[in-house]
Amino acid sequence: MITKSFLCAFLTAFFANAFSPSTKNPTSSSFTTHLLAATSTTSRLKRVTSLEDWSNEAEIKLGEGLSINQSPFGGLGLLSSKEVPGNSLLLTVPSDVALSIESPGVGPNERAVLDLVEDRRAMREAPWYVQFSLYLHYLDKVSSIRSSGVNMRPWLDTLPRSFDTPIHWSEAERKELQYDHLVESVSRQVTEWDKLYKEVQGVASPSLQGFTYDSFVWGCECARSRAFSGAYTGSAFNPLVYAFTLVLVGAYIGLGVGTLDQAANGAGLVFAATVFKDFVLPKLFSKKRYIICPVIDMANHNSMKKTSEVAFEFFGDAYSLATSFTIPKGDEVLISYGDRSNDQLLQYYGFVEADNPNDIYIMPPLREWNIDKLEKACGRNIAPGRLDKLERAGLLGKSTLDSDTSDDDYDTIANPKGGVVVTRSSGVDPAVIQALRALFSNEEEWDTAGGAIGNFSEEMSSENERIARLVAKTALELELDSKPTTSEEDLRLIKLMETAKSMDMSPAEELAIKFRVEKKKLILDTIKTLEA
Repeated sequence: MITKSFLCAFLTAFFANAFSPSTKNPTSSSFTTHLLAATSTTSRLKRVTSLEDWSNEAEIKLGEGLSINQSPFGGLGLLSSKEVPGNSLLLTVPSDVALSIESPGVGPNERAVLDLVEDRRAMREAPWYVQFSLYLHYLDKVSSIRSSGVNMRPWLDTLPRSFDTPIHWSEAERKELQYDHLVESVSRQVTEWDKLYKEVQGVASPSLQGFTYDSFVWGCECARSRAFSGAYTGSAFNPLVYAFTLVLVGAYIGLGVGTLDQAANGAGLVFAATVFKDFVLPKLFSKKRYIICPVIDMANHNSMKKTSEVAFEFFGDAYSLATSFTIPKGDEVLISYGDRSNDQLLQYYGFVEADNPNDIYIMPPLREWNIDKLEKACGRNIAPGRLDKLERAGLLGKSTLDSDTSDDDYDTIANPKGGVVVTRSSGVDPAVIQALRALFSNEEEWDTAGGAIGNFSEEMSSENERIARLVAKTALELELDSKPTTSEEDLRLIKLMETAKSMDMSPAEELAIKFRVEKKKLILDTIKTLEA
């Protein structure tokens, strides 16, 4: 745990090293570091060149002025080598190059992956990222050549081989997040992925030998950090179906088998059946297609500065990356991975976004709040029976976790204990403000509402509203006070990280500090809003 005493020690060590004579003269250690960095740069350039050559062979079309290069965010990215005008098509990738999983019930678009397990049904019903883990293992260790003839090796060699996500951190490093919600979420992830790996091992075929737990986790993390999804799971436009239909229509009429109206009805049925199969059935059965699209998967995320969108070209049978904005020379092509909070970005992608507009903070549920301190702060006591009413209304959260609690939903935030949600966009959950209006209302306000919690959904009176907001503000202040370090101390640590190069921190330590700075910033901003 980084405390105030640690901060003092850190400052002392920093200044001692900053003025040490050894920092002016390269040592054998620094020489080795530079040599490794040079080797890494050479290796990266080889991988990029190999990937660009492969892209041409795989008929991946990289738009003029777009290149694969080192990203300012780390790793590889898509950068503009010259100004790219708005409404430009940046990149197209044939669908047979992409890796896809149709879930539930269909599985990977490479049938040979199913041979890795004895029970194909179990494979198809496994979580999408588990299927991707097996898919990537097949390409990486069994055969990199797809049934379409595309050799995926150059792309596989660009994938990260390690991640800085919290699942790899020690318990002590996770505690440095100072955020119980994410610590508990990662703990559930560890338990769940261990269980899923054992299930895979239980149905593994002999060809899956050497598929270790680390290999499994690597594949899951590649999938969760690189895949995108959509409800559409139909096929691309196939002109042969319609050409064959026209031939039949011509033969039907030419041979005098039937009338033009009958032939037209038959053609209409073919068209309707195609639409039904490709667009209606997937929605009826809630099917999703998850895609890892080589080269497009190198586009990095930014919630506020995204310049491009990914789409499926139905008539071109390809995935595309297009921009609506002008991209200046030297800028990176950025997309949005969706409305991801820093909880999701850190847990599954391994980074933290500053001033993330989609960030959230999940506090303990109302039942765990310090009622005595809240009553003292607002000068009102909770009337007997009020807590029971909120309990029946489901506004106090949950006392235990559901047995089927899972964090595997791709697009939502798991909140199994029913904690109080604070968002950057809306502040404290309106349902919680409603609960506080009712909970701390006096007898007159309670009678005016008819003793019904639902009638507190709107402001009852200026005084009742002031009390509710004061209670919410106090609860947030108590949450901040419970942290081992203050926001100011964390910001000083970040400045030290940026200047004290000799004071090496692990990636986990750096990420933990950046993460908790953003969480505390969100709480402080919400407090200011409640004070207004």
